This record gives sequence, C-alpha cells and structure tokens, in this order.
Amino acid sequence: MRATTEQPVGAVFEDMRLRLPHIRAGAVLCIAFVLEAWEMLALVYIGADVRRSLGIDEASLGLLVSALFLGMIPGSLISGVLADRIGRRRTCTWSLALYGVCTAVAAFASNYPWLLAARLLAGLMLSGVHVTVFPYFEELLPVRVRGKATVYLSSGWAFGLLLAVGTTSAVGGYGWRAVVFLNALVGLWALAIRMFVPESPYWLVASGRQAQARTVLRTLGAEVPDDVTLTVPEHRVGSVRAIFARPLRRITVTQIVLNFALSWGYWGLQTGLPELLRGKGLTVSATLGFTALSALMMIPGYLSASWLTHRYGRRRVFITYITSAAASGVLFAFAGTMPMLYVGNFLLAFFSLGAFGVWNTWLGEFYPTAVRGVGYSWGIFAQRVANTIAPTVIGLMLARATAFGTTVVFIDAFLLVSALLSVQLPETRDTRLD
Repeated sequence: MRATTEQPVGAVFEDMRLRLPHIRAGAVLCIAFVLEAWEMLALVYIGADVRRSLGIDEASLGLLVSALFLGMIPGSLISGVLADRIGRRRTCTWSLALYGVCTAVAAFASNYPWLLAARLLAGLMLSGVHVTVFPYFEELLPVRVRGKATVYLSSGWAFGLLLAVGTTSAVGGYGWRAVVFLNALVGLWALAIRMFVPESPYWLVASGRQAQARTVLRTLGAEVPDDVTLTVPEHRVGSVRAIFARPLRRITVTQIVLNFALSWGYWGLQTGLPELLRGKGLTVSATLGFTALSALMMIPGYLSASWLTHRYGRRRVFITYITSAAASGVLFAFAGTMPMLYVGNFLLAFFSLGAFGVWNTWLGEFYPTAVRGVGYSWGIFAQRVANTIAPTVIGLMLARATAFGTTVVFIDAFLLVSALLSVQLPETRDTRLD
C-alpha cells in the first residue's frame, strides 16, 4: 500500500495552464462585478427624478445615494466571515440573489422611508459580491496568469459605469422606478454563478473536502493523484483575530487605511463630478457624455495595468499608476479650457482605474485561505466607509462654494496617501497562494 503524500494546493496551480473553465468562470464573475458597479452608480444619474417623484431635498437624496454603502459597511464584514465559513460560491450567489429581491422592493417604494430602508438592505446583501468575487477568481487561476487575469476582471467597473449611463439615457424617460426595477433583474445572474463557476479548491481543502477539491482541480486541468493529500496553512476559519495578530497585523492595518484613502480619492470625485461639471457650464446630457467617455478611457487603463503587473509586479505598477492619477487630477483641477478638462479627466480615469485593477488583485494575495475572505472584507469595509462619508464632505465643500480646483486637489491628495502606504506591502507576483 503506497504512503499518502501531502502537497500544498497552491503548488498545483504553479504548472497549470489557462483553460476554457478558467475563462468561463472569469466571464461569469466579471459580469457579476459589472452588475454590482451598475447598481452602485445608477442612482447618482437618476437622482433628479427621484427628488421630483418623492418630493425630497438634496440632503435626503444624498442619504439615499449613501444608503447602499451604509448597508455595505456591516455587510462587508459579515460577507467576509461567510465566504470563509460557508464557501465562496454560496456567499456570492446568495448575495446577488437577495440583492435582487431587495431592489425589486425598492422599485415599488411609495415613500422616502420605504426606499431608504430597501436601499440599506440591498447594500447589506450586495456587499458579498465585491468581497468574494476577486479572491474567488484568484483561487481558480494558474499562478503565472493570476495577476493579469484578475486585473481584467476589474474592468467590469468601467462597463458597469457605461451600463449605468446607458440605462439612465435609455430607460430614464420612463422614471426612476423603471431603472431600479431593471437593476433588480441583476439577481438572476446568481444562477449563472451557480452553474458555471466551481467552488474554490482552496476553500474545499480548508473545509476538509479533499475529493471535491480534486474534482475541481481536474476540471481546471490539473493532474492530482488520489493518494495525494492537499493542504493549506492551518488557521481558524474566518477568524478576525487572526488578521489582527502577528504576522498579519501590519498588512491588515496598512491595507485598511490604503483602501479608505484610495476609495475616497476615486469616489469623492465620482460623486461630485456632475456638480463640478455643471459648474464648468456642462448640461446634464453633456455630463453623462463626459462620464461615458471617461469610462471608455478606463478600459485601456485596465488592459495596460494587466499586462504591466504580469511583467513588473503589483507594487511597482500600482505606485506608478496612482501617482500618475494624482498628477492627472491636478491637470484636471486647473484646466483652463474645455479640451484640457477632458484630457485631464481622461488621464485620471486611465490611471486611477488601472491602479484599482492592480489593487483588487494584490489585496487578495496577502492572506492565507482560511482568512482570505475576512482579510479582503476589511479592505472593502474601509472602502465603503469612504464611499459613505465622501459624498457628504464633498457636498459640503461645494455648498460652501469651495473653488473647483481646491475641491479636486483635496480629493486628489488621498491618492498620494495610497501610493505612500503601498510601499509597506509585500510583492506577490509569481508567488502561489497559501
């Protein structure tokens, strides 16, 4: 009888080639991220109709925009624990499905409190998608293409932004309820995840499901003998204490602060952009066109970052892109002509979203399997706190007639903080996941 040998599951992915199951899983998860981005941005562009329909003021509308993120704050932390304890696929599918239910309820809201409550619940449910989708995809990918492919997944944000602008233009004439109900159909995509994306073999091994893990690995193209016992580092599954204890504490604190600063820098500008552009004389339709063109510039930003991070690593590319984004923000803030305003914002979109693509990849690689969901969730938690606070602060600055350039430079400074913090984090290119 042959002795049973042990092999880290991460080692199986070192010689694996990219195959059709990887591409199919990536396409399904990318669309899930597109749909999440669509929902996060849609209300920004139909806000005026919501105000008129419900008879609310700007402050109440701002709270509605923030409500989704308020729900995501506790939802992110809960989803991280669930992803580690009940699985990546189950967390992602239930999150999307329950979000669809809550959003359908929002579409029929007859008053402001009803809509506000539905938005809060929708955020609580939707949080599991962003927390899960990136580490989930990384746990299915060969080592040599993990960075490149995961940055591609991030490009879903640009397509979600285009979808938000497109549906506002195409369906907005039927009222905000039509747009929100269309968003609710997103929940049906949970079925695609359930059908076409296998559970993470890392999570299956951590859960003691050796046979299922081997089946998934063989589906992905790996040869795993039956007498090999697959292993991952032992940690208490879903333990928050573990990510704040040595040796993970410094990484966790750094990435939380970096996530807050990075999200503030991007979201503060995104939510204030319509008002800032109106101050420059652009009409509502021109503002939507400006936003759509900016989203198109995000796509080559993601693609270039994908190729560069594959070749030069996460840290170097992230720092280059985020500092370039900060410089582009200064150009945007002090543009003296409309063409320069466009150029500045296009460069800002190119570099800032390219940096986000690298970061979405890098963040999931810091943690071992048993606490990868929890570690990632604390980063998304910090992003959602920034998403919630930034619109209020930027709104107050604009209400007090703060200069256009001053407002943008204030937002821009957070991007530089992100670059400085990233120096403290380890490079993970060509390293296998634990």
